[in-house]
Amino acid sequence: MRLLFLGAGATGGYFGGRLTKAGADVTFLVRPKRRDQLLRDGIKIESPVGNLTTPVNAITREEISGPFDAVILSAKAYDLGEAIETIRPAVGNETLVLPLLNGMKHLETLDDAFGAPRVLGGMCQISVTLTEDGTIHHFGPFAAVTLGPRFAEQTSKSARLHDVLAKGCDARHSDDVIASMWGKWFFIAGLASSTCLMRASVGEINRAGQGREFMTGVVSECAAIATANGYPPDQAMLDFTHTLMCDPTSKISASMLRDIERGGRIEADQIVGDIIRRGRAQGVATPLLETAFIHLQAYENRFT
Repeated sequence: MRLLFLGAGATGGYFGGRLTKAGADVTFLVRPKRRDQLLRDGIKIESPVGNLTTPVNAITREEISGPFDAVILSAKAYDLGEAIETIRPAVGNETLVLPLLNGMKHLETLDDAFGAPRVLGGMCQISVTLTEDGTIHHFGPFAAVTLGPRFAEQTSKSARLHDVLAKGCDARHSDDVIASMWGKWFFIAGLASSTCLMRASVGEINRAGQGREFMTGVVSECAAIATANGYPPDQAMLDFTHTLMCDPTSKISASMLRDIERGGRIEADQIVGDIIRRGRAQGVATPLLETAFIHLQAYENRFT
């Protein structure tokens, strides 16, 4: 299969680089400056599971010559509109679009742009960052992609794409990919809401007076929303989330908090706002999440 990765940032560059090294037919669709850098230096990954430097194929939008078999999107939600127009020439009648964005809101947008039968469900679990010199730093050991069909007619093509991805990275095929996406969403919504509102790590919040109760309350709101929408977190995921979110020694914080601390753009509505709306639609009270969302919107209003 011919794979097109939109961008060669931290997430797309990591998975695309691993796949390239494994022999997959990967092309990166990037801006001219990044293309020149990639063609000169290749993809560079520094990771506790193994460093990697490999030559890659890289093109700009003007160099797209026809449709690819699959397009993998790891763009931020606020860049989705631009991303859709960028990949449009690469999406044909048989092309699969695999989004690795957080939340659910993007699925409707992609369905409108390309038709629901082309759009798979997907997510990834990875902690990475891209330095100014183009090096991808992976804070391991987790680096997994989950994908799956949203409709029965997608099953065989989705399984084929999974088999290709599995040759170069930890790829998992889910029979209920929407449930998998909800499992990640309820967790990151709680982590982002709590650490961004308090501007602190999980451990720092838990060591504050009533901090543990606050963290438990945030997790409970997120779990209640997922459950009301038909995707209750399984017990193992609930236990993991409560353990992580109530650890007084933890230095973990959401990537959204790191974006705020450097003055960057954030996915407030995609990750927090949308889960609140889905909770309201089901009659779930979300006072803690709503307070966090006001905080995030106030931050965003500095740039408008």
